[in-house]
Amino acid sequence: MNAKRTALCGLLTALALVLSLAERMFPLSAAIPIPGIKLGLANVVTLFALTRLRRRDAAAILLVRVTLASVFMGSVTSFLFALFGGLLALAVMALLLPLRGRWFSLVGISIAGAAAHNIGQIGAAMLVLRSAYVAAYLPLLLLSALAMGLATGVVCRTALEHLEKISF
Repeated sequence: MNAKRTALCGLLTALALVLSLAERMFPLSAAIPIPGIKLGLANVVTLFALTRLRRRDAAAILLVRVTLASVFMGSVTSFLFALFGGLLALAVMALLLPLRGRWFSLVGISIAGAAAHNIGQIGAAMLVLRSAYVAAYLPLLLLSALAMGLATGVVCRTALEHLEKISF
């Protein structure tokens, strides 16, 4: 069972890396002129891992994905932004997931995760730039989190629905 879970974590990490690369190849900011806006497809993997694996596994997938994506395609700054955003999103989604079905839908949890991700990135930007003025950008990012979290939540919900038809 341990080898199966390790292999699944490896596959999910690879999938998250591919999704991160695809997002960088086709930037959303070309269609929506908001600097730094991303769909957050790799967050689908994080939410999926939270629903199917242990929290520790989801955190490991996130950390490995953020680290490898920064090594292959980014910088120290992009690592900090992704790390702060990713960890805060993971924490918020992990806290809300037990309330799924009672208070929150999976899509609602995804939206909350997207908002937390943006808050984490603003926190990283405030540290890197040593300025609180960056926080003025947060309302625009939170507005985009509604749309992006909705999209990634629907993708994750659809994937989970189809996987329930398949036995591993």
